[in-house]
Amino acid sequence: MIYAGIDVAKDKHDCFITNSDGEVLFKAFTIPNNRDGFDEFYQKIQFITDDLTKVKVGLEATGHYSYNILGYLLDKGLTTFVINPLHTNLYRKSLSLRKTKTDKVDAHTIATMLMSDVNLKSYSDTSYHNEELKSLTRYRFDKVKERAKLKQSISRLVTILFPELEKLVPTLHMASVYALLSELSSASDIASVHLTRLTNLLSASSKGRYSRDTAILFRESARTSIGSHMPAKSLELKHTIRLIRELDSEISEIESEIKSIMDEINSPILSIPGINYRMGAMIIAEIGDFSRFDSPDKILAYAGLSPSTYQSGQLESSYSHMEKRGSRYLRYALINAAKFVCRWDPTFAAYLVKKRSEGKHYNVAISHAAKKLVRVIYQLQKSGLSYIKAA
Repeated sequence: MIYAGIDVAKDKHDCFITNSDGEVLFKAFTIPNNRDGFDEFYQKIQFITDDLTKVKVGLEATGHYSYNILGYLLDKGLTTFVINPLHTNLYRKSLSLRKTKTDKVDAHTIATMLMSDVNLKSYSDTSYHNEELKSLTRYRFDKVKERAKLKQSISRLVTILFPELEKLVPTLHMASVYALLSELSSASDIASVHLTRLTNLLSASSKGRYSRDTAILFRESARTSIGSHMPAKSLELKHTIRLIRELDSEISEIESEIKSIMDEINSPILSIPGINYRMGAMIIAEIGDFSRFDSPDKILAYAGLSPSTYQSGQLESSYSHMEKRGSRYLRYALINAAKFVCRWDPTFAAYLVKKRSEGKHYNVAISHAAKKLVRVIYQLQKSGLSYIKAA
């Protein structure tokens, strides 16, 4: 067997090639991060052997820097392994007590890891093409997080400009409220506006739900408001609403793309009550190729949901905390999906009640439900069968 380790960087990659006898076939060499560099690496592999099934290539998971060379290696038919940098770091330290860390040493370490066969799973075309879904779900996650911060700013600004408004509406984050504040951004503006204009504005933006009586209520509250008249804050409020509307449009476009991909995948996990295509997409995207995992427990460990273990001599920890390593996106998706599944599925609802009756905190009980959900998801994906809801 031929083993090649690649330490990925932005502008160049350091490589090391050896064989199963430990013979160094190519000492550590550097290739540029371009087509010529990729071809140079592949030519060295071809120089050694014509049988690509005898070649294993390993590289660290370094986000977008490794994506292009990974695609190249898969297109060439090379068996490729994407290794967690934490795994590489621990393995390197196990080989020597010296604090030696260079790109060339890392390339050698990766090749040695492949040779030692430390229970690694090869990267598949499914995992590679799944990156598009992962990119979209993470992009949406960041956009939603950004929008949430802007909504907090809306609440802060309204408290300054027209604090009474919050008690007059179910929520500040409604189309009708945003339409009102976009034109009349302070209590003084609303107090001085003509009633007909205010009525028409509220009626149009609320699709007829807000009538003249509501307009009168808003204006009277504005006239007795303790809100400050601050043009700078009013301008900030208008701009914040505009940014939220732009984000709403972007998020809708992203969700449309996610839904298209999910319709093609047609995953059985969407048959679980409480899991919509957005949360289901994030779970599938983060797990990737289910064949990489031998059991649901491996997915739990990957998500950082498995309990940590501490035992030394006669001491063994009785209170194990969640590891919280691995994909924070997957952990977020599983925990939140579990909350909705426990609400809509009677089996999971009963399971949550059981854990709560054992004296567990709600968050701990939900984490147990998330673990149960992972086992169900794993079986559905492996079997291709839909979830059967208990009667």
